[in-house]
Amino acid sequence: MTETPVADPIRDFIAQAVEQNPVVLFMKGTPDSPRCGFSSLAVQILDHLAVDFVGVDVLQDEALRQGIKEFSDWPTIPQLYVKGEFVGGSDILREMLQAGELQTLMAEKGVLGTAAGA
Repeated sequence: MTETPVADPIRDFIAQAVEQNPVVLFMKGTPDSPRCGFSSLAVQILDHLAVDFVGVDVLQDEALRQGIKEFSDWPTIPQLYVKGEFVGGSDILREMLQAGELQTLMAEKGVLGTAAGA
């Protein structure tokens, strides 16, 4: 398979979403209605930290669902990006939260909500 310099609208969409939004969660479903347990956990963690985020429903488009996996080189969904940086999926978010690392990262990036107690 040879690579051609053809525009990739899915990759462009992902890159734009990550660039334009401080916190983006590529997930199954929406923040108000997650469609899998892992996406639900990620939303709960972000809500717990009072982080404003944009949810992108990958179930709306199969190309987007595959595209985000290629974009991040990460095989699972959900995927969290903070200030353009890939953070991880729900398991990583949970581990970082429990270790206090997620709160630190969000504070350093300037996106930690005011409702999160430290």
